[in-house]
Amino acid sequence: MTANGAEPVVFFHWGISMIQITLPDGPQTHSAPVRGTEIATRSGTADADTALAIRIDGVLRDLGDLVENDASVEVITRDHPEALELLRHDAAHVLAEAVKELYPETQVTIGPTIENGFYYDFQRETSFTPEDLVQIEERMREIVARDETIEREVWQRDDAIRYFEARGERYKSEIIAGLPATETLSVYRQGEFRDLCRGPHLPSTGKLGTAFRLLKVAGAYWRGDHRNPMLQRIYGTAWRDQAELDAYLHQLEEAEKRDHRKLGREMDLFHFQEEAPGAVFWHPKGWTLFQALIDYMRQRQNRAGYVEINTPDIMERSLWERSGHWDKFGENMFTTEAREDRVFALKPMNCPGGIQVYKQGIKSYRDLPLRIAEFGKVHRFEPSGALHGLMRLRAFTQDDAHIFCTEEQITRECRIVCQLILDIYRDFGFDDVRVKFSDRPQKRIGSDAVWDRSEAALKAAVEAAGLAYTTNPGEGAFYGPKLEFVLRDAIGRDWQCGTLQVDLNLPERLGAFYVGPDGEKRAPVMLHRALFGSLERFAGILVEHHAGRLPLWLAPVQVLVATITSDGDSHANEVAAQLTSRGLRVETDLRNEKIGYKIREHSLAKVPVLLIVGKREAREGTVSLRRLGRTDTETLTLREAMVRLETEALHDAPSQAGLPNGDSREGGERISEAVNG
Repeated sequence: MTANGAEPVVFFHWGISMIQITLPDGPQTHSAPVRGTEIATRSGTADADTALAIRIDGVLRDLGDLVENDASVEVITRDHPEALELLRHDAAHVLAEAVKELYPETQVTIGPTIENGFYYDFQRETSFTPEDLVQIEERMREIVARDETIEREVWQRDDAIRYFEARGERYKSEIIAGLPATETLSVYRQGEFRDLCRGPHLPSTGKLGTAFRLLKVAGAYWRGDHRNPMLQRIYGTAWRDQAELDAYLHQLEEAEKRDHRKLGREMDLFHFQEEAPGAVFWHPKGWTLFQALIDYMRQRQNRAGYVEINTPDIMERSLWERSGHWDKFGENMFTTEAREDRVFALKPMNCPGGIQVYKQGIKSYRDLPLRIAEFGKVHRFEPSGALHGLMRLRAFTQDDAHIFCTEEQITRECRIVCQLILDIYRDFGFDDVRVKFSDRPQKRIGSDAVWDRSEAALKAAVEAAGLAYTTNPGEGAFYGPKLEFVLRDAIGRDWQCGTLQVDLNLPERLGAFYVGPDGEKRAPVMLHRALFGSLERFAGILVEHHAGRLPLWLAPVQVLVATITSDGDSHANEVAAQLTSRGLRVETDLRNEKIGYKIREHSLAKVPVLLIVGKREAREGTVSLRRLGRTDTETLTLREAMVRLETEALHDAPSQAGLPNGDSREGGERISEAVNG
């Protein structure tokens, strides 16, 4: 029987049973077990130079592996989607070999692939320096030039432990000792270097090519546990060819220029400090940006029929136990014991609190859908090494909403949310949005039957909305499947922001119900929805996407009025007052500094518009208008400047065309019509 369940086609040649190989481009027959290298050479789609590995009946294997029975086979070439994973995997091993050759006393631990690259963790008494990275990279290129054959060997557990212990590799010995007794131990050899690995690998080091670069060294605890020794982690990136590598390195350069932590200092938006790891200190300008995001979202939600609530930041452990968070998420929760010996937890999620509000008063099916929004502050323990400015915090604000509806309303409500999310992202300059469907994780609550219904309903909704999506297996929330909305920014990076989840579990666990048309109590469906996701993170993404040059409607300071000399002070204050009365966010700079210095300083702070006034402007009632990033100025009357800037700010702002405030069902119908249209 073949992998797809069909009877194999058997050929007879001089009484010998033939092996049937099914390839995407046609079948092959062989009279004896055959290696992947020969299959690739005969396939017509690859040759000895381009083939990297093979997939046998869906399992990725080494190119040199034997195919002994009828099988479906796919040849993995350098341009195959899976090639990068293979190349980066081998780059990590070549890195380890280079380090061992240059610094034999170093212990190697683990070296996985990551997004856009790879890393390897090492135990070494002396710290690696930038100069060391240059030498290591040069040695890696030498290893590639040697074109060492990479071969898989199967070892006995005790032999492997003795081998690595004899060479002082206690971390490898520890890994082996912790593996299940039934697991086959494979060791890959390239030249004199051997490493424990499941594989697969490239046929030789030469197949890696030279499109790689070592990037940096960082600290990392062994097995990610702060109680274990600190290791040195060398990060690198690897690509198919030099053009791909150059493009990625250019992206890194752009990312460094756009780093929101750097721009946050220059724009005076926020700061971080050791006394509050993973929490942000917002400065006035940053808080203005943060509130602008909330104001925008609040208007969109009001017009879409949402009501807004607020729930406590800290609640007793028993609530989190009933919801399932304590069991599934407890290790990431901050807890405290009050004097009355009760255990409380800072909320990591807003949903249990939202259900408590829903439960106040009896709900009828006529009240559904009920859309409840909350800008809720949540707290989650993240390892200190994972914290990264606004992008990865321990305390952050979610633009959460929970839609309580019937099962019959799931598809319609999900379609409305999908359209709202895409509209909002366009308002902020994100037109390239990808959707991922994440199904049930291993660690979850609820029966398989409930999950079947939840997943089917969410798939039906995203398909009815006409959205293309990819599948992200096993990455759903512990209470339900979800859609993830991934934004691509101005330099090609992806950011997962919004989510939409279908939950048939939590409402029932926490005793929420509505009265159906038959008078019976029923548990509502709960749709969990976040559009920005984390407001802090979205602010950071916006700053990097726009390189700090936020659109006029969103800029914390929209106009800066600067004087050339003190003769213009009175006029500057009048200009600022007039603009402020028109609703613009304005500051003045009346310091006794040269105007060139002021222009440079406020340009660095990314103020969109500078209005320069001096003695002449004061006498004539004019201003000199200068745009961020430009060197020319334009002289306007104060009235002309006010009308133009007010018009631009309004035109630049999202239209927020939407729904009148009022009944939530009316809002839903109006959006539904837009989606259907």
